[in-house]
Amino acid sequence: MRRLKNCKTLALCLLFILDITALGNQSLTIKDDMGHTHVLGDPPQRIISLAPNVTEILFALGLENKIIGVTRYCNYPKQAQTKNLIGGLVDPDLEKIIDLRPDLIIAFRGNPLSVVHRLKDLDLPVFVLEEGTTLESVFDLILKIGQITRKEKAAESLIIPLRENLNKIVQSLKSVETRPKVFFNLYGKGLWTCGKKCFLNDLVLKAKGVNAAGGIPRAWFSYNREELIHQNPEYIVVIGKSNSDFLEVKTWFTKEAHLESILAVQKGNIYFLNEDLITRPGPRLFQAFDQLVRILHPSILKDGQ
Repeated sequence: MRRLKNCKTLALCLLFILDITALGNQSLTIKDDMGHTHVLGDPPQRIISLAPNVTEILFALGLENKIIGVTRYCNYPKQAQTKNLIGGLVDPDLEKIIDLRPDLIIAFRGNPLSVVHRLKDLDLPVFVLEEGTTLESVFDLILKIGQITRKEKAAESLIIPLRENLNKIVQSLKSVETRPKVFFNLYGKGLWTCGKKCFLNDLVLKAKGVNAAGGIPRAWFSYNREELIHQNPEYIVVIGKSNSDFLEVKTWFTKEAHLESILAVQKGNIYFLNEDLITRPGPRLFQAFDQLVRILHPSILKDGQ
């Protein structure tokens, strides 16, 4: 009888453990930004990145040896350029991706939905992320990539100094009362700029500035010349790849008819920010924020801060 009771007790304990394990397995899931559920199993060993900012985050999490494919735009860090190229953001080579046998593909909303759906139709493990509309969205992005790659602690460690530096700069700007108006100009597309739904709008607001195009509820678009003159920004920030890009745009602003009346042109307040820094929601975006603050409020951040 005692042996029978012991057997029943053991059976109940085993059932209890199995139930807890089942509950635990159910909780080990994560949803991507398209609402698709992914089971968090063993850490992925063969990862493909479909966006430069994703690649930067993967490297920052110490996953360089797990990355087997990147886009041709993934140029940072330098080691990324040694990885297999799988095409571009909008035209990835599906056959190449299949041949690489990935156990995780991290896509970004810059990738066409048709490409994402095609990869899912092929039963490939795709995890899709949005860029967000605030600087803090980068923290969520890093944490999600940390979760799906099972590098949660590394993700948390990566975020700590970024958040601390952000808070420090925001705190230093508390006494600032003036909010200069800024116009972002993306090199190579005329008066291509960003509006309220772009995360760069949040950068300007946090830097105690006003986005000249911030009243338009869109992300990126071509701005009207007459409206730019009407807005009369105090600063123009050229977003380009190189100093030659910057000089070309700066010369255009100073020589283009009617634009010479803009305050930024009159005062020579035309500055450059590297496109790779400021348009990629990743760790280096906080460097771009620091540089923007130094442009708008040069007396706030001292050298070394």
